[in-house]
Amino acid sequence: MSPSPATPARCSIARALEVLGDRWTLLIVRDAFWGHSRFSEFTRSLGVASDVLTARLALLVDEGILERRAYRQAGSRERQEYVLTEKGRQLHVVIGALGQFGRDHLPRPGSTSPEYSDETTGEAVSLAFVTDDGRRVSASTLHVQRGEPAPTGD
Repeated sequence: MSPSPATPARCSIARALEVLGDRWTLLIVRDAFWGHSRFSEFTRSLGVASDVLTARLALLVDEGILERRAYRQAGSRERQEYVLTEKGRQLHVVIGALGQFGRDHLPRPGSTSPEYSDETTGEAVSLAFVTDDGRRVSASTLHVQRGEPAPTGD
């Protein structure tokens, strides 16, 4: 039985999907990483309907993933831009993992996939599970189990 809408999901993945489990939401976050911050830039890049974009931007602001900042171009009225917060920047791993999965398992001729590198050295980087001592753990030997419920304080 799934939790009722009033009950927060016990699983952290389910809670994250309540916010991020929509295609447009993740693509907005992706575009924010690519430097888009204005409504018109998101619309042009994504081709999303204005009402959908408005709703998704509001959700991302309400959840603290994006923040609104006022800007004004010469001769124009004040407008809002949307900038990633620290919480939002932590989604880089999620966006990177989706990009890596798509590149590895859903390739398309002529597609554009993000490429990640160390800003200082230019060396290519990839996502991985790593132990505390720095050893990479392959997906084939990764063990996953359900975590213990947090104490409720009752």
